[in-house]
Amino acid sequence: MEHLTERPVIPPMRSKLFVPGSREELFAKASASAADALSFDLEDAVAPNRKDAAREMLAGFLHGGAHGGKVIVVRVNGIDTPHFAPDVAAVALPGTHMINLPMIRDAAEVVQAAEVLEKAERDNGVTQPIGILCNIETPRALRLAHEIAAAHPRVTGLQIGYADLLEPYGFDRMDAAMLAHVRMEIRLAAAEAGVAAYDGAFAKVDQLDAYRAEAAAARRMGYAGKSCIHPTQIALANEVFQPTPAEIARAKRVVEVGREQIAAGMGAFLVDGSMVDAPFVVGAEMLLDLARKLRLPGAD
Repeated sequence: MEHLTERPVIPPMRSKLFVPGSREELFAKASASAADALSFDLEDAVAPNRKDAAREMLAGFLHGGAHGGKVIVVRVNGIDTPHFAPDVAAVALPGTHMINLPMIRDAAEVVQAAEVLEKAERDNGVTQPIGILCNIETPRALRLAHEIAAAHPRVTGLQIGYADLLEPYGFDRMDAAMLAHVRMEIRLAAAEAGVAAYDGAFAKVDQLDAYRAEAAAARRMGYAGKSCIHPTQIALANEVFQPTPAEIARAKRVVEVGREQIAAGMGAFLVDGSMVDAPFVVGAEMLLDLARKLRLPGAD
């Protein structure tokens, strides 16, 4: 594979369902779900004495290709563990879209991980580059999030790891002001690098209204999707992180009027009573592009 200069292209990931890498009996069921993406976990969800077995089971499943056309993400063990290189070597396969790096500390670790991933791709005959999804789940990573996002062309997104970022330090996981601050920091870091940001998991699986509210707050900040740790959360994430019919209609109107006005030399103009200029047209085009990728009605 030639040296990577452009970021891998990742399909939309409104919902990303966690699947323990040691629970082979769940692989096919997860693949049949409505989740956009499956995040197979070789890290926290797998006990130390099951790491080798989980790696082997997951590699076998990925080789089989029976994952329903989902976006495939694999959370490997941390780069400072002895499991990292074997994990990457086992799951850097055709059909794997992203490696999810946990507990990343800085840009240098991202570059190191990318080198290991590139070698694994060569060894496994992978021709489509695999992206890197970086977890922001330490105070240091939050402070350096903009550097992590821009560290390497393989970085395709940042993801919030709420548990590791908040629980050891006494933060209230439900404090809205604190969550907004964290989300804004990570979203702006991702935006600066031109990559997506994904909201993290919500552990209270019996509180679906709270999950929806948290997802909606993330979407208002431009997040592209949210993790799901239970199948009941999938439909909510899919609903929240896709454009509504009203948003699609509005975006089409902005793009249509905008093209006419900009071609006529107008820098700013009114669309149905609201002032619009070039950044609004760009945003509307991005929304329509997402709607087309999701094959939503009215997007074409």
